Amino acid sequence: MHYDVFNGDADGICSIVQLRLAHPRDSIFVTGTKRDIALLDRVHARSGDSVTVCDVSAHTNRAALDRLARDRAAVEYFDHHFAGDAPLPPGVVSHIDTSPGVCTGMLVDRHLHGRQRMWAVVAAFGDNLIDAAFDLAAPLAANAGALEALKDLGDALTHNSYSDRIDDALVPPAELARLLIARADPLRFIATSAAYDAMDAARRGDVGLARDTQPAYVQPGAVVYVLPDAPWARRVRGIFGNEIANAHPRLAHAVVTVREDGDYAVSVRAPRAAPLGADAFCRRFDGNGREAAAGIARLARADLDSFLAHLGAAYPGA
Repeated sequence: MHYDVFNGDADGICSIVQLRLAHPRDSIFVTGTKRDIALLDRVHARSGDSVTVCDVSAHTNRAALDRLARDRAAVEYFDHHFAGDAPLPPGVVSHIDTSPGVCTGMLVDRHLHGRQRMWAVVAAFGDNLIDAAFDLAAPLAANAGALEALKDLGDALTHNSYSDRIDDALVPPAELARLLIARADPLRFIATSAAYDAMDAARRGDVGLARDTQPAYVQPGAVVYVLPDAPWARRVRGIFGNEIANAHPRLAHAVVTVREDGDYAVSVRAPRAAPLGADAFCRRFDGNGREAAAGIARLARADLDSFLAHLGAAYPGA
């Protein structure tokens, strides 16, 4: 058996799409929403089985990764999140780079020597690595309209993944990955897919609602938005966080949404002018992510004041 394990956001999906277009194989997809990252717990591979992992933290999945290594499954790991301080288990083939200017889709692109480059461009746009996306696209000689379409696709894939429940996604991530692989070309998917039309329309509507929201907390170096308890708010928090971070590159930003259990989920963006420390900050609250952007899957309501105080200390401003 082969298992493809990947985050359900643009970066994770575009990473597995690149690999399966370059190296087709039958596989079991294991994925979920953006914050559903303890995915290796669902994989019970043994000697003779193989596992490809894309865009989920090895630190979060370390116990399950150790188990797979003990059971002698063949594991190949592509990721750009904090992996922990200890080396990965012997036998795991690792492609991990936590530099702030890369995403997992770019690591897969390196591995494939650019064979599915357009999907890496979509991944970079979806992870808000705008300059990196344009650099990747330069050899493709894509016109401005095509690049804007690829950016919209990256945003739509990211928007689709941010729900707390898989039922709130417009298209379940495993199904979406298979649709993308079947179309092969991202521009063809954009031009011919009813699923894309639905995701793009929902994204634009949700962003419009978010733009009507005023900041709840303003600090010298950070701004915090608290969105209402609604499915649209949970879907939009990632791309809205990117949008406001791009608009104010010297400030950190956080977008807080209400979970179904009444606690909060939080998306954090480091200042684009100094994209560092978001992952370390979120780990204080059992979150994870990368240097430029990270999140907290569950922040107790009682901890909101502590979160705000720590955010102000982490990003004090000029």
